[in-house]
Amino acid sequence: MFSGMRSRYLSALAGLFVVAAGIVLVSPIVQAQLWTNLPPYNTLWPLWSPALSPDDSNGVPTPIVTNLEPGTVLPVQPGLTWDPAWAYPWLLYNTPAGMAYFDPVYGFNLWPPSYLIDPDTGAALPLTLKGGSWPNLPAPLIDWGQQYVPLANITYAFLYGLDPLGFGLLLTPAAIWGL
Repeated sequence: MFSGMRSRYLSALAGLFVVAAGIVLVSPIVQAQLWTNLPPYNTLWPLWSPALSPDDSNGVPTPIVTNLEPGTVLPVQPGLTWDPAWAYPWLLYNTPAGMAYFDPVYGFNLWPPSYLIDPDTGAALPLTLKGGSWPNLPAPLIDWGQQYVPLANITYAFLYGLDPLGFGLLLTPAAIWGL
């Protein structure tokens, strides 16, 4: 009598063990979110950058701005934002005419890029971020930053007459990437 009961008990215990092991093995690995989308255009802001998204009191990376409207003033520059449909991000700067972005191909332009504005109404055309993987897209390679951040900073300083003190306040690739 006890051996049959014991056998059922062990079988049930083994079944629970298999189910528990399956849950553990099949569960996705929890990752820290690397990007957040900011209104009104839904472009991605880097949560992986300690200079652009410092940790709040709970240790959660928090963007230094809450939106990327043309009149947004960045407390540090350059900022960085990305449309994942593009191969590279944009670097953002404050200018007398409003926020501007540096594009490695097209140079400096006022924010936002024209395709993010409705040509008839002038209203924002936010990106439609497809799929749920965009928060965990990898950060751009530091090589990209080492190539384009100094170029953008020098171009910005030349275009807007930054003195050496102002130039020294611009973020370096090491500061943006937290190295």
